[in-house]
Amino acid sequence: MSLPFRTLGTLVFLGGVATLRAQQAPVALTPVDVYSTRVANQEPVGTIAMPVSALRYEPLVDTQGRNLAEAQADISIRGGLFENTGFRLGAVTVSDPQTGHYLAEIPLAPAMLGAPVILTGTAHALATTNSTVAGVDYGWRPIQDAGMIGAGAGNFGSSRVEVYGGESGLAKIGSASLGADLSWARSSSDGAIPFGEHNFSRTSGRVQLKGASSQTDLAVGYQEKFFGWPNLYTPFNSNETENLQTLLFVANHRTDLGGGDYLEAGAFHRRNKDDYAFNRFTPLGVTHPFQHTTWISGAAVGGRVQRGELAWNFRAELTADDLKSTSLIFGPPGSRTLYKAGLVPERTWKTSDGSFGVKLGASVEGSNHGDSAGSPVFEVARDWSAGSLRRVYFSYAKSTQLPSYTALKSNPAAGLFRGNPTLGRASSQNLDAGAGWALGDWHGTAAVFARRDHGLTDWTFRQGVTARSANAVDIDTAGAELVALRTWSRVDLVLGGTVLGKSSDYRGAVVDASFYALNFARTRLTAALTVHLTKELELRADNEYRHQAANPLRTTGGNDAMLSTVALTYRMSDASGLEFTAALDNLWQDDFQDVPGVPATPRQGSVGVAVRW
Repeated sequence: MSLPFRTLGTLVFLGGVATLRAQQAPVALTPVDVYSTRVANQEPVGTIAMPVSALRYEPLVDTQGRNLAEAQADISIRGGLFENTGFRLGAVTVSDPQTGHYLAEIPLAPAMLGAPVILTGTAHALATTNSTVAGVDYGWRPIQDAGMIGAGAGNFGSSRVEVYGGESGLAKIGSASLGADLSWARSSSDGAIPFGEHNFSRTSGRVQLKGASSQTDLAVGYQEKFFGWPNLYTPFNSNETENLQTLLFVANHRTDLGGGDYLEAGAFHRRNKDDYAFNRFTPLGVTHPFQHTTWISGAAVGGRVQRGELAWNFRAELTADDLKSTSLIFGPPGSRTLYKAGLVPERTWKTSDGSFGVKLGASVEGSNHGDSAGSPVFEVARDWSAGSLRRVYFSYAKSTQLPSYTALKSNPAAGLFRGNPTLGRASSQNLDAGAGWALGDWHGTAAVFARRDHGLTDWTFRQGVTARSANAVDIDTAGAELVALRTWSRVDLVLGGTVLGKSSDYRGAVVDASFYALNFARTRLTAALTVHLTKELELRADNEYRHQAANPLRTTGGNDAMLSTVALTYRMSDASGLEFTAALDNLWQDDFQDVPGVPATPRQGSVGVAVRW
């Protein structure tokens, strides 16, 4: 989406969570695509932009990538696992029942979606289905009369091209306007390391009916991704590949009722085909042993409606999935139906300098294969209309989750990935306290939290066993996080910080190392810097420092990392919309392994040219 103004940050509170969203400032600058206001670089260096791209340096998200983050990335929030995060498009939770490794496979152009909002605590309690720790919420961006054509090239034989166009006034239907946008993009590379090539392509389109207070979106996207990487999923020195084809249909309608009230409903269908090769040199004619296709469909309705002194927050969602696989043939049936319904009444009392509010409710989750579970939701908050302290809150929320098919239906006694058919519904109890603040020209949020996960599914390793195994683990997690933002006349800065601590109990299982539950940053610091050097020239830098918990599977890079991505962009001052960009990723050539045993991506550079209108 091309915005003809500079994007600044403003606090938006969602239950116990605050996020920074864009607002217009009276500084006229050249157009720039903005997918998230909390990171500096809106596009990756080595490939095309995807919805996951905006999460890599997000202050509240730990993106653990293999090859490129756009190739495969596990999304961890507040020390959760890659399968604990729910991805929401409008009203619906778009997920993958086979494995959480594919949760971020959303085959839509980022220009069609709003900036990702990170949901935790009570904001997450109703927002998604079958996730326990947090959610990533993408709204649907209104279509504008805008477009772009861009291309780029870099080292390791990388190239990319993308085309996007939107038209908001195709027709009038009553008082609403009919619009449409379409995007096509592709990317390829010989690989930053041997056998680390990729070949991506994506086509997505949407029609939108937008009225004064309502918006209806119908979208379809198809994405093909082939990529290789040594030790992609296993630490056994094998050159592995992944071949994914993802098809997604989504329909969504939202009506804003005023005063924060709204109604939203949606439906989706997603098919994901996966051909994973542990050894890419398997002879021709020999079938790869790991081929999976999943289908999942769902519908959801939710909203907030004020009635008298109470506001009613509600949501209900139903999903049904199916699995066809060459290897996931053990354990329970390969199809199931999941449901979630919740109701959280909210009461707010006005004060002379703000307000005081209480939320108290519950949700229930269940399946046709397994038991159901109820989860309470509670929050108390105090808001001020002025002063340094703008909000304080305390909340408690519980969520539950069923394991993925890879964990349930892999062979429990043999093979590379050993499942556990006895895994049951996991639960997560979250305590959260935080504040929103404004000190001079700085503003932001801070929070402390404690979480108890019971029966969480982790993948573990034992010395002498050529496999990873699915095991249940009970984990206590405690942490704190801070996001701070300041804008000067020519500089925008977003700072983030998270500290975490964990204690675990694997219920008597013999575990020598954990790939996921105990792979976390004890300290993670981020800094997103945008410097407007001149009207035409702009420097953007994203930076991350992390001190990781020790893990015996990590073979290089130690436990500390300094990662940076920098880009310099020159935009023509005339009306041509022409811009030139040079960018470097992994500026310091850090060899830290995001996932233990998976080689890091070396420094990559690229140059690009684009025309925007």
